[in-house]
Amino acid sequence: MHLSHADHSATPPRVEIPRDYNAAHDLLQRNAARSQKAAFIDAASGEQLTYGQLAEQAHRFANALRARGFQPESRVLLAMLDTLEWPVVFLGCMLAGVVPVAANTLLTTRDFEFMLRDSRAQALFVSKPLLPTFEPLVGKISTLKQMFIAAGDGEHSVASLIASGGNDQQVASTCSDDACFWLYSSGSTGTPKGTVHLHSHLIQTAELYGRAVLGVREDDVVYSAAKLFFAYGLGNALTFPMSVGATAVLLPARPTPTDVFGVLKKFQPTIFYGVPTLYAALLADANRPKKSELNLRICTSAGEALPADIGKRWTAEFGCEILDGIGSTEMLHIFLSNRPGQVRYGTTGQAVPGYELRVVGDDGTDCADGEIGELQIRGPSAAIMYWNNRAKTKATFAGEWTRSGDKYTRDGDGYYTYGGRTDDMLKVGGIYVSPFEVEACLSTHAAVLEAAVIGVSDSDGLIKPKAYVVLKPGQQASAEDLQAHVKSLLAPYKYPRWIEFAAELPKTATGKIQRFRLRAMSQ
Repeated sequence: MHLSHADHSATPPRVEIPRDYNAAHDLLQRNAARSQKAAFIDAASGEQLTYGQLAEQAHRFANALRARGFQPESRVLLAMLDTLEWPVVFLGCMLAGVVPVAANTLLTTRDFEFMLRDSRAQALFVSKPLLPTFEPLVGKISTLKQMFIAAGDGEHSVASLIASGGNDQQVASTCSDDACFWLYSSGSTGTPKGTVHLHSHLIQTAELYGRAVLGVREDDVVYSAAKLFFAYGLGNALTFPMSVGATAVLLPARPTPTDVFGVLKKFQPTIFYGVPTLYAALLADANRPKKSELNLRICTSAGEALPADIGKRWTAEFGCEILDGIGSTEMLHIFLSNRPGQVRYGTTGQAVPGYELRVVGDDGTDCADGEIGELQIRGPSAAIMYWNNRAKTKATFAGEWTRSGDKYTRDGDGYYTYGGRTDDMLKVGGIYVSPFEVEACLSTHAAVLEAAVIGVSDSDGLIKPKAYVVLKPGQQASAEDLQAHVKSLLAPYKYPRWIEFAAELPKTATGKIQRFRLRAMSQ
């Protein structure tokens, strides 16, 4: 199987993928000569899975699925922690032509019931610690026929299923345009949507962003705080390292500052993938290590725009740039990003080669530089649809362009600056106000850990900014102090008229602030 780059000055770079193509087969074959090298390391146990073991177990798993009657295009739900069995199950499904639906492990029984019914998954692969969440659903969903336990034992364990498969190296006859896997949207604006991706999409993101922007290489050790079931984490910790033969460290537990720094010190990753909330928490950790204790050469951030202050402080302390970027479940990974050596903190960078961007006004026409509008993307990794949701599919996937729902401005150098979600933008006195701009300003106050800004009606029914603020441990500040701070740095009309202090902000598991919940609280 041969993939080639076409990079002509008149056209954006692209990855040419054969018609007959299986993404798992490609990723495994790329590493056939690295059979003894560690593909994945479990940070909790220290156990390693070599590329040779990964290929053998993934094929055995695929054979076991076939033996149990799973047909190509049938769907199964993965609700698994980041252990060594996750990549085996995910890749094994693809080798059999079965479509894995990767689910957020932090959801509720009600959420999982929706996903199982919506996807009509025929099997469930679930980590043992998550079993209590699924027990109320056993026998309740007619399409769910089988369940297997990850990190378990006995007849219905994933380990037993793998052992039961033969050594046959059969690969399903899939094509590059076949449905390969699903991811459910994070639900930052409400009900999750089943987002369908093709076999070609994984390697497109690996080549266009992982290799061309990050420069991921064989000798890298990577660690992603974002889990494998997220679009961001899937590329970070599986597709990108496997595409070049690097090693990925997996952490089953929630990425607390203590655990993250533990991974960075013990396993010495060269690439770390985080989110803004985590970077803020890491910098606030009194026990953070010294630069000399780490081996980082590059860091990335996504999920929400990275405040410039956090990026500058991280670089000053650890001598490593954070490449802030934006991706989405719909586009699979990052399509707009800062580049090594060209970082402009406070911006989301420039278009990733291979992707085209435009900023569109309310009237549907392209915005001039400096004008705020909705960011739209055209690129080779766009999902084909939201499952069972024709109306939202048509609204988001507008022909070749995908609507991001994010407001941006572009400058003359092609750098894009985030202006908030389309439905989060505020119009104060007839002028657009970016919630993120106010949040970033609040975050520069010495006492503030993080902040979220929404629009609230005043007594005249006019929209004004309101801020929810989380203070750093042991720090104090009054609402008046913070309002004065914002007024000193931004145009006066942008300051939050109300400030409410909170212990934490409502977020999705990706770290995205759920402003719709804050709006509901303020009604």
